[in-house]
Amino acid sequence: MNRYFKMATMVYLIFLSATLGMMLYAGIVVTSVTFHTQAWLGAEVLTRFQEGQIMTENFLRLSYVVTVMLVAVVLYEGYKFKKFERDTLTQVATFFVLATGLLFSQYYIPDIIAMQAQGEAMTNSMAFVNTHKGSEINSKIFAVALLVLIVQNMRRACK
Repeated sequence: MNRYFKMATMVYLIFLSATLGMMLYAGIVVTSVTFHTQAWLGAEVLTRFQEGQIMTENFLRLSYVVTVMLVAVVLYEGYKFKKFERDTLTQVATFFVLATGLLFSQYYIPDIIAMQAQGEAMTNSMAFVNTHKGSEINSKIFAVALLVLIVQNMRRACK
């Protein structure tokens, strides 16, 4: 492996790890703070709908990073696949990262934004609840697949 490709691999791994960190931080820390503003401000300043709008904006901005990361995954993993340097686990993890990343950025986020645009009543509907639950499950699968992809690439880079 030449020096430039090793450097590209390091940048790739840092980018994947940073994206995973952002996803986990948004899902664990930002949501728990955003959806409990009354605990931090001492009074109910925002409605649950308004808190949801703030949270959606956070995830919309995260989806931009995820989309760029997906392009990097296609380029890097595609190149390594073409060189016959990919094992089955890495290929499966790559598939799940791409599938769930695309679902997150191109399906769930736009769908949730469209439902919120219809008003607060829509966000209390079963359709919204199911979409939101699906996005949570999707995000968890994305995080696990991304972690597997990071570990597999780190193992290969250390050989």
